[in-house]
Amino acid sequence: MNRRTKKLLRNWRIILLVLVLTGSIITLTLRPLTFGIDIAGGVALVAQTAHPVDAQTMQLVTDSLQKRLNTLGVKEITIEAQGNQIVLIKVANISSEEQANQIKSVIESQGVFYMEFGGVIFGTGKDVVRVDPPNIRQLGAQSYQWNVPFTVTKASAEKFAELAKGKAGWPVDMFLDPPVNSLLVVPENIYKLMNSSAFNSKAPEATPLLERIAKAFNITTVAYANQSADDLAKLAQGKANVVLVDVPQNLQTELEAKGLKVRYITRMQGEPDEALVTRVLGLYGPYAVGEDLANGVPHTSVQISGSAPNRVTASEEANKVYTVLKSGSLPVKLTVVGMEFISPRLGENFKLQALYAGLAALLTVLAIIYFHYRNWRIAIPVASTSLFEVIIILGVAALIGWNLDLPSIAGIVAAIGTGVDQQVVITDELLSGERTMKITRRSSVIKRMGRAFFVIFASAATTIAAMSFLLVYFVGTLKGFAFTTILGVLIGIFITRPAYAEIAKYLLGED
Repeated sequence: MNRRTKKLLRNWRIILLVLVLTGSIITLTLRPLTFGIDIAGGVALVAQTAHPVDAQTMQLVTDSLQKRLNTLGVKEITIEAQGNQIVLIKVANISSEEQANQIKSVIESQGVFYMEFGGVIFGTGKDVVRVDPPNIRQLGAQSYQWNVPFTVTKASAEKFAELAKGKAGWPVDMFLDPPVNSLLVVPENIYKLMNSSAFNSKAPEATPLLERIAKAFNITTVAYANQSADDLAKLAQGKANVVLVDVPQNLQTELEAKGLKVRYITRMQGEPDEALVTRVLGLYGPYAVGEDLANGVPHTSVQISGSAPNRVTASEEANKVYTVLKSGSLPVKLTVVGMEFISPRLGENFKLQALYAGLAALLTVLAIIYFHYRNWRIAIPVASTSLFEVIIILGVAALIGWNLDLPSIAGIVAAIGTGVDQQVVITDELLSGERTMKITRRSSVIKRMGRAFFVIFASAATTIAAMSFLLVYFVGTLKGFAFTTILGVLIGIFITRPAYAEIAKYLLGED
């Protein structure tokens, strides 16, 4: 290995490229890419509020929708506000129009929030007058306490005071859209859990959750023990619907054939029993009644409290309760004005087409650069640099969990096209110096590279400025295109372009 090669390998620009490229490959190996609905398949819905709302109300709408859709057990939900009246909802991996219509009905349902104690509903979302921001304070090295103060109506406070008198520590439950008037069919272990004191907060003697929901919402819970569809249909007489939880799915088809309205819920991977129960019921809590609220005196100003081992967890729990209280019912009616369904099979075709298009683009770049310079020592590094940029962009996307959709991939292609132009500028500057070297050496390599990078930075600045406008003022497809374009340009000007300049100087004998 000669001196020039050793000097190149020790160059910090080359080392930076190698490190970032290696890190991207490792990231892609450990964290596979996630794709948007136009590649993974799914449904995109456009919802419109009944009237324009302010930014704070729109945030409450999106938070409430996120929580409500999570109860369906679907994953990869993206909810984005567009302006003051439009909400874009994307749900990946939805494979049927029936599922898409179920999501549509959830979005258009304004939602109902309940407060329940001992099987008695003492308030709904209409009884929550005001909700104050959460408070968090540190009690010890690994102990934080949080509370969310809120105000209820006098009628609700009086009803609760009567119910909770002398019952400090008993559970108070909050529900968002529980399955009212339903037959709930669950595995035997879930039935036993609901019929135990697991949801009784600090009062084992309190009424079990199974009895509380039966009294409050007319929810009849049965343990599945290989009952036939006919047996379940008899139990469901007089009920509005049947909710099947983690039981054989063929029961859904058989019960629907009998004219029953059925909702099927499956356990998510690694989901604990307690989490499954709270998700099915839309349950938040239970929260223990404090000593000061169990004296029979009505309090319109109350609070929900909890503890956590660290500030982050405390903040997450407090914000969850705050959001439920603040937006248990959607503050404004939503209507779905557009729905686009993309099947997973079509999405797989898009993924293959994007891969083929990327390979074709790289080969085209290689061919065009070669025919322009008639020199493989220039063509191969230019095409390789473009490939490196793609790998690094994908590595960053995998690291931050960015969902790649077709516009995002188009942004990558746009960034690569800009990168090839900039590499041509660098190469032409170097070759220009080589051609004039015999006449005069008026310009050093550094000056020529300075001219090249002035053009490169100017071009990058205009591209980033234009894409930033789309990134800030638009969402959805335009946002994905803008993000990957900006990311590609930044990677180019700070990592790959400087490295290419060093490689080009080495190959053309200019260092």
